[in-house]
Amino acid sequence: MTNILVVEDHVLVREAMSQTLARLHDGVNCVGVKTGAEALDELARDADRDLAVIDLMLPDMNGFSLLAILAKRYPEVPAIVVSALDDSTSIQRALKVGASGFVPKTSSSEEMLEAIRIVLDGGVYTPKEDQAGGARRRSGAPVQDRFGLTTAQTRVMELLAQGNTNREIADLLGLSEGTVKVHMSAIFRALKVTNRAQAVLVITRHGARV
Repeated sequence: MTNILVVEDHVLVREAMSQTLARLHDGVNCVGVKTGAEALDELARDADRDLAVIDLMLPDMNGFSLLAILAKRYPEVPAIVVSALDDSTSIQRALKVGASGFVPKTSSSEEMLEAIRIVLDGGVYTPKEDQAGGARRRSGAPVQDRFGLTTAQTRVMELLAQGNTNREIADLLGLSEGTVKVHMSAIFRALKVTNRAQAVLVITRHGARV
């Protein structure tokens, strides 16, 4: 059994990450929390964790601060950062305060799994671009252009990425729920995904903030 603590405040991103982590091997157990305080509470209750996966942008504390606390209180629990803050300065700072690895949210699921395997084996992982001395660069094209989305579909996608339900999106945009479902189906086809969690993961990988 591999016990992993996922610290990510966006529920859909957290669920998508847990789905990806389950592909490591049979017997992966993921516990997800949305704040640094909840992460510390979980570890206080049960420190038997093989890995902590941490986003740097948490609602209650700086992710770097959480990494430093974990390194001091739970040095036996390695931590890996998965974050949209993927500049070289952030990567080096995270490693300096205690992270054993750093994966940009623009990475593929396979790269994330590779990084986690390395850290679980006692190694340290940094993005290949950073290892080569250059910061990872996002494509300059907006997400909607890259996937051929219409303006209406883009509005729906943005609200989807923020965690809104179909009913909430309909109310916010003044549309019927049926119309939102049609847009949602088109978005799933464009992104080549089958559910909301997968869609959010694709959106964040391509640089959209959620």
